[in-house]
Amino acid sequence: MRKIIAVAVPKGGAGKTTTAVNLAASLAVAEKKTLLIDFDPSGACSIYLGFNLGDSEGDIFDVFTFTKHISKVIHKTDLPNLDFIPTNISSIQKEERLARLTNNPYLFTNILNHDELLGYEFIIIDCPPYIKGLTTIALTAAKSILVPVKAGQISLVALKKMFEHIKWIKSGVNKNLAIEGILLTMYEPNTKAWNLTKEELQNKFGDYIFKTVIPKNVSMPESEFFGKPAVLFNATSKGSLAYLALAQEIISRYAPPKVEEKVEESPRVPENI
Repeated sequence: MRKIIAVAVPKGGAGKTTTAVNLAASLAVAEKKTLLIDFDPSGACSIYLGFNLGDSEGDIFDVFTFTKHISKVIHKTDLPNLDFIPTNISSIQKEERLARLTNNPYLFTNILNHDELLGYEFIIIDCPPYIKGLTTIALTAAKSILVPVKAGQISLVALKKMFEHIKWIKSGVNKNLAIEGILLTMYEPNTKAWNLTKEELQNKFGDYIFKTVIPKNVSMPESEFFGKPAVLFNATSKGSLAYLALAQEIISRYAPPKVEEKVEESPRVPENI
């Protein structure tokens, strides 16, 4: 079953792009055919993967404006099972046009049904650090949302805002949107900030927290400088191993049940948030 996961939170610096890139790469390493789509107008994923935006054959903006078919803007990466669609919003005129286009929340839903995309097992969408526009059309098209959270009160406020928006999405444009999970990023155990953050998360969102946590690790920013996912930069670093574990945690949820097991509906699709 194809899974479309949006990585989103209305806050910068929470590890959103780092998570989108490294989760997609880890799924690819696990031999899952994966497509990473950069929805952030800043081109953050493109920079992380070492893409020269000026040399790209096209981007997601070309698809939204019907300038190019989506099959023409899919780029190969250094990982055989990972493909990538960049974004390059290089002018104010493009930003203004994109803002008008994204008033339609269903803009991307039909595009994802093109035959060229049906062969992917996972599609990961890196959303911008705000809710309206691109994030809303991503959540309208997605099957689930992954929310990265770092320690701090500002992050908790952003998480609550994200959950309110999820509630709005589920009440209207995508009633089947599931919560893939809340991911603790840049985690530092036994620090006061993280102890306070975890306590509040457990009290209010405990059912949605991933078992896997992403530790604060120097390999993450270093891999970004070299334009590579962490698994290609240093596969044995704590950060790389954590994202590989996250990929396995997600894969295990969608593995076909054994014959003797009773098939139950996914618990990750809550009726109420």
